[in-house]
Amino acid sequence: MDAATAVAFERPDAPALQAVLRGLAELLGPRAVTGQALREQHSHGEGLPACGMPDVVVFPNGNDEVAAILRLCHAHGVPVVPYGAGSSLEGQLAALHGGVSLDLSRLDQVLSVSAESMDCRVQAGVTREALNAAVRDTGLFFTVDPGANATLGGMAATRASGTNTVRYGTMRENVLGLTVVTPDGQVIHTGGRARKSSAGLDLTHLYIGSEGTLGVITEIQVRLHPVPESIVAAVCQFADLDGAIGAAVAAMQSGLRVARIELLDEVRMRACIAYSKLDYAEKPTLFLEFHGSLAGAAEDAEAMQAIAAEFGGSRFEFATRPEDRNRLWKARHNAYHAAMAMAPGKKNMATDVCVPISELPACLLATQADIAASGLLAPIVGHVGDGNFHLGILHDPADADECARAEALAFRVTRRAIEMGGTCSGEHGIGLHKIVHLRTEHGAAVEVMKTIKRALDPTGIMNPGKLYPA
Repeated sequence: MDAATAVAFERPDAPALQAVLRGLAELLGPRAVTGQALREQHSHGEGLPACGMPDVVVFPNGNDEVAAILRLCHAHGVPVVPYGAGSSLEGQLAALHGGVSLDLSRLDQVLSVSAESMDCRVQAGVTREALNAAVRDTGLFFTVDPGANATLGGMAATRASGTNTVRYGTMRENVLGLTVVTPDGQVIHTGGRARKSSAGLDLTHLYIGSEGTLGVITEIQVRLHPVPESIVAAVCQFADLDGAIGAAVAAMQSGLRVARIELLDEVRMRACIAYSKLDYAEKPTLFLEFHGSLAGAAEDAEAMQAIAAEFGGSRFEFATRPEDRNRLWKARHNAYHAAMAMAPGKKNMATDVCVPISELPACLLATQADIAASGLLAPIVGHVGDGNFHLGILHDPADADECARAEALAFRVTRRAIEMGGTCSGEHGIGLHKIVHLRTEHGAAVEVMKTIKRALDPTGIMNPGKLYPA
């Protein structure tokens, strides 16, 4: 395949695939699996149904084996789809052209920790919860929390963020360097441990967010942050969505040191109340958290209470004990499953957008009206401190009309965000489902992205059919 057609990949022919399967069996033995059940498991993430199943699932033990697998696939033109925890939401894991699902779960070691420099190096299969357990005794923690117990490799590949982003940043701000295996099997190292560098092109951030289309991330050097002296959680409810959004925007504009500020609309609250047995009303609700000194966190929480009151907030409650805070945030993290429980048998088309904080009130209120007009159940949850919100559009996959209305709603919400100066994805990534929006958002810059893809992956084997519009 020549470079001009690398983005539009075609399924490899049978002899090439058989040669790769034989090579993988010799290299990995029983860690190259062709069983139907495991292939089906690796054909999708959480967000979209299976739309492409791999021919084989492989479990490498380290960089050398990943490199050998890629050299083999590169030589025969067989596609490779990196796989982490399986929690992606936009179809990143679907093997559209068959080939190899590269499961990195065995690369699960914390390689080094420096409490003095507040950084560590991990293999790609380490999950965020496992990392925080490993560094607990240092007084440090890894801050990026997308909700799911995702792997660090997958989080880097999708440029993940989550509930702590408003204070600590996304994976973009928290990754210092990477080890990457290129499509032809070279092992390269990008970045380092220094907190800044002007040495050459920033390859680290080229690979972050590339969704497995440029190479395979096998190791990540990440920043750690001190566990704050005091953590104060708070919950406040509002009569309507307008009041809740207004309070959130005012909090950010006032300069409060908010670590988390999450919005659940009344529909999502109804789901969480039923699922997590919460003692709250079915009203728009802000979940907040403040990190700092004992005095500073308390002052910020009190200032937030005053702001909330200005916007009609009521039942402002504090939680400082770890067990109380954990109970609140467990309910927030279970919001996805709570929404699913509202309509058993239906699927959740989870989508996200992000807009400038000044545009958030208008965008959210227009979205709520759009949901009502669609006739669908689509609870809203948002990391509103940074302008990011999600819809869980519940629909019956066997009902063509409902599927069409769900797709149309997701499309309108995304285009509205782009028109307001925002992005089609704040944290889920592009994958398969959002390719249609990439050119609208980036215009001619998409051709530059495709040029980079062709330069780094000239045979087009890395996660073909994702991210780049054909």
